[in-house]
Amino acid sequence: MAAKTGTYTLINSSTLGSAQSSVTFSSIPSTFTDLILVSSAVAASGGPSLRIRFNSDSGSNYSATILQGNGSAAASGKETNITSAYAGYAALNQTAGSTNSILHIMDYSNTTTYKTLLERSNNAADRTETSVNLWRSTNAITSIELAAGATFPSTNLSAGSTFKLYGIEAGNL
Repeated sequence: MAAKTGTYTLINSSTLGSAQSSVTFSSIPSTFTDLILVSSAVAASGGPSLRIRFNSDSGSNYSATILQGNGSAAASGKETNITSAYAGYAALNQTAGSTNSILHIMDYSNTTTYKTLLERSNNAADRTETSVNLWRSTNAITSIELAAGATFPSTNLSAGSTFKLYGIEAGNL
């Protein structure tokens, strides 16, 4: 029997037909090792942050370290004891597709460790960034909610925003 290689399986996807305050992926199966969330989000107004919560947890159980650059300047920041993790950059009043974010949620179904999220986003007209986030919970992730704004949620996600959730299948060693 040949060794199995890791593959991506589409779990669910969503393209917004109208503005919404958030997008939720629920009933996430525990059959994968990691999750990948790919988004092209547009915020209708307010701050351009894309935020994420797991299992409807709105407690101060998240933290993030963020690095940004725009070609001429770089910045960094840290957020601790926050009520949602940082999930990327939602382009502010731009066309869908102008900003892309890729989130890697590692070991999401493990019930003995905290969950780590790596994010990278880009918008050629504005900036690129990366962040590492921690959800201080040992619960398996069964639902994901995304929203735009500095708080959760503070502005609508615009029509045309897209979200795709993939599972990474475990490979046999």
